[in-house]
Amino acid sequence: MISFGGLKEEEVTRVGRAVLPKHLLEDVGMKGLEMVRCKMQPRGIVCVTRMPRVMVETFVREYVRGVEDVVGKEVKSVGGYYTGFVREGSVEGKLELHFGEFVGFGSSTMVSQHQLFPVCKDFHFVDEAEKRKWHALQRDKYAKPLVFHDGRLAFRPTPLAALAMYMWLPLGIILSLIRSLVFICLPQNTSVLIEAFLGMKTRINQCNFADANCGDNSGRLFICNHRTLLDPVYISVALNKQRISAVTYSVSRITELLSPIKTVRLTRNREEDKKRMEELLKHGDLVVCPEGTTCREPYLLRFSSLFAEVADEVHPVALTTKVGMFYGTSTGLFKFMDHIYFLMNPWPEYDVKFLGKMSTRMINGNCCTGFEAANHVQSEIGRVLGYGLTKLTRKDKYLMLAGNEGYV
Repeated sequence: MISFGGLKEEEVTRVGRAVLPKHLLEDVGMKGLEMVRCKMQPRGIVCVTRMPRVMVETFVREYVRGVEDVVGKEVKSVGGYYTGFVREGSVEGKLELHFGEFVGFGSSTMVSQHQLFPVCKDFHFVDEAEKRKWHALQRDKYAKPLVFHDGRLAFRPTPLAALAMYMWLPLGIILSLIRSLVFICLPQNTSVLIEAFLGMKTRINQCNFADANCGDNSGRLFICNHRTLLDPVYISVALNKQRISAVTYSVSRITELLSPIKTVRLTRNREEDKKRMEELLKHGDLVVCPEGTTCREPYLLRFSSLFAEVADEVHPVALTTKVGMFYGTSTGLFKFMDHIYFLMNPWPEYDVKFLGKMSTRMINGNCCTGFEAANHVQSEIGRVLGYGLTKLTRKDKYLMLAGNEGYV
C-alpha cells in the first residue's frame, strides 16, 4: 500500500519498464537462471511471482526468454490511480487458464508460504547459504543488452544501502548546491581546485592533448560522447578556456541559465542548426554531443552526421563518468535536477581523454561521406573507451523509457 497507493497506473508501468529491470538483473544468480532455462526447454513457461505483476512483467518477458505469461498479484485501481489493495484470487484465477505440469523455483523459506507449491510436480529450492555462493549474472550473459534504463538510484537498493542514502541525502543536497555555486561563480582555475577539495575527481588524459590545447586558435569543433549535461563544462575546464560554447536540445531553461559556459539551442531543422553551429565556430570553440542524448551504460548511440558538414576537422573527446549513489540523467519532467543529482554523489568522477584530430573528408586516405565520418568518429571513441557501438537514437531511448519521442 505504501509503494502503490495514489500512484498513476501509467507511471508505475513506466517504472516497471524503465527502472526496475536494471536492479532486478543485478540480483539474478547465474546458476539460478540456468536452472530455470533448463526447465524451459523445449517448451515455454508461465512465471508466477508473489510480487505485483506490473513490477516484473517487462523484466521477465525481455530478460528471461521463453516466458509465455506472467502471473502475479494485481493491484486495485480507481480512475487510473492505484489504491494499494490487492485483488483477491487474482493469481489463482489466472493460473486456471494455463494447463500443464508445474515446476516450482524458490527459497526454502517460501515452501510453506506459497499456496501454489503443493500443486507443483517438481520443485527446486535453495537456502540462503547456497545462494550466497552463486555468482551474479555477467553482462555478456544477458538475454539482451541493457542499453537504456531510468531512475535516479545508481546502486542496488538493499535495506542498508538505502538507509545510507537517506542519511547522506541532507548533506548531499547542501554539497551539491555548494559545488554548483563554485562552478558558476568562480574562475575555472580556482573552481577546479575547490571542487577537488569538495570530493570531485577529474582526470584529463593528455596523450594527444597538444592538438587540442595549443595556442589561442579559435573555431575548433570538439566531438564527444554524451554522459551528463556537464560534458561541455568539463571539456571547457580541461582546455582552460572561457570562450567555448555548446549546442543543446530540449534542455530546461533553468539549466541554460545556470550553465557556466554559453549554450545555444538546436531546432532539429538541419539547415538552421548547421547555420547556428557555423556561426558559433566563427567566434570560438564549440562542443557537440552527436548522440543527441545521454547513455549511462558502456554503449555509444548513433552519431548524427551534422557535425561532419560543419567542419573539415574535428577533435574527438572520450568521456567516462563514475557515480556511486545517484545518476545525473533522466527522461522525466525534472531534467533541470540532473546536474544537482550528479553533484550530490559523495565522490563523482569524470575522465576526459582528448584524441588526435580527425578529418571529416578523408578516412585512411580515401574520400568519405558525412555518415561515414560520423561512424568513424563513433568507432574511434568506442575503441578508446571499450564501449559497444549501436545504431540506437534519442528517439529509441525516449520511446522505451518515457513513451515519447524525446520532446521534453
